[in-house]
Amino acid sequence: MKVSEKISSREAIALEDKHGAHNYHPLPVVLERGEGVYVWDVEGKKYFDFLSAYSAVNQGHCHPKIVGAMHEQAQKLTLTSRAFHNDILGKYEKYATEYFGFDKLLPMNTGAEAVETAIKLARKWAYERKGVEETEAQIIVCENNFHGRTTTIISFSNDEGARKNFGPYTPGFIKIPYNDPEALEEALKNNDNIAGFLVEPIQGEAGVYVPAQGFLSRAKELCEQHNVLFIADEVQTGIARTGKLLAVDHENVKPDVLILGKAISGGVYPVSAVLANDDIMNVIKPGQHGSTFGGNPVACAVAMAALDVIKDENLAENAERLGNLFRRKMDDYIRSSNIVTLVRGKGLLNAIVINDSEDSSTAWDICMKLKENGLLAKPTHGNIIRFAPPLVMNEEQLLECVSIIEKTLREFEK
Repeated sequence: MKVSEKISSREAIALEDKHGAHNYHPLPVVLERGEGVYVWDVEGKKYFDFLSAYSAVNQGHCHPKIVGAMHEQAQKLTLTSRAFHNDILGKYEKYATEYFGFDKLLPMNTGAEAVETAIKLARKWAYERKGVEETEAQIIVCENNFHGRTTTIISFSNDEGARKNFGPYTPGFIKIPYNDPEALEEALKNNDNIAGFLVEPIQGEAGVYVPAQGFLSRAKELCEQHNVLFIADEVQTGIARTGKLLAVDHENVKPDVLILGKAISGGVYPVSAVLANDDIMNVIKPGQHGSTFGGNPVACAVAMAALDVIKDENLAENAERLGNLFRRKMDDYIRSSNIVTLVRGKGLLNAIVINDSEDSSTAWDICMKLKENGLLAKPTHGNIIRFAPPLVMNEEQLLECVSIIEKTLREFEK
C-alpha cells in the first residue's frame, strides 16, 4: 500500500487495529488535513479541533511560518548528532534562553524526555551543590500528576492504568496532595535530602485542575527556604496556552528548572527543552546526558519559528481574552444545566465536569456526539471533558464552538 493511496476511515482504523499496538483509545475519526483551528477527515468532513494535540498545536495546524522554517532547514541539513556543531543550535539556544529568561538550555525531543532530564539534573545538583549523599536524593511530586509514561515517571504516578504491571518502580519520590502548601512544608521539614519539587502549574490530565491562587508562589517560597529546586513542568501549560507565556507567570513565579515541550514546535516536530541557570545546568558535563536528535537543525529552526508566532500574533493575550469569554458562556449554560456541574481553567485550557460517575460513558458519549456536530474533544478522568482549541482561534469561531457544545449538551440533559 502506497502512502498516497486513498483509504476510508473504516480501512484506516482497521489497519491500526491489526498492525499497531493498542496503547491508545482514540475517537473513531481519521484525520487527513489540518489548517488553523480546523481539521478534515478522510471523507472530507470538517471539524473544529478542540484538543490541539494536547496543546501541542497552539499556533494552529500547519502554520505557514513554522512549516516554512521546517521545509527550508530540511533541504539544507537535518541531523548531525551532537558529535559535531551545527550552525543553528547556538542561535536557537540564545534565542530561547533570552525568550524565557534563563542562562542555559538543554535540548531534547519529547516531553517525557525533558522531565527525565530535569529529574537527572535535580539529583546531580543535589549531590554536587547541596551536599546530599549519593543515591539519597528525593524529589517531591503531587498526587494525580501526569509527567509522561517512562518507567521512572510512572513510578510516582497514581494512574493505575499507566502504572500497573510495569514495575519494579524507581525509588526516590515523595508524593503529596496537589494544591496543598502545608503538605509541601511538612514534606520539606527535617529532610535535607530533597532535591526538588516537580509540579504542573495546572494539572491537565487530572481534568484541568487549577490550584488556588497563591499555591505556586508559596511553593516557590518554601523551596527557596529549604534550598530545593522548584521544577515547573510546563509541557502542556506553557507557550501561551493559559493566557500567559507560562502558567507560572500568573503568580510571577520564576522556576529554578523549566520543562517545555509540545507547542515549542507548534506541533510540527518533536521538540522539548529544559532551561535553568548556570549554577544548576553546569553540573552536567560531556557524556553525562544527551540525545542523538536533541537540538537537531530542523528542531532548532522549527522552535524559533514557533516561538516567533506566539509573540508576533499575540497568542497569549488572545488565549486570555477568549478563555474568559468561553468560561463566561459556559457558566451561563451551567446555571440551568443538569448534565454539567462546572467549568474551570485558565486561558484556553478548560474543562467541564459532567454530572455522572467517573466510570460512566456519558463524557465519551458527549464527545462522540460533539464529533457528529463538527467539534473534536476528548474525555479525561472519566467524567471530565477537556477543551483546548488552537490559540489562533478568533471570537467568531469560539462563539460558533460554544453553540455546538451547548447544542450537544442539551441532547443529554435529564
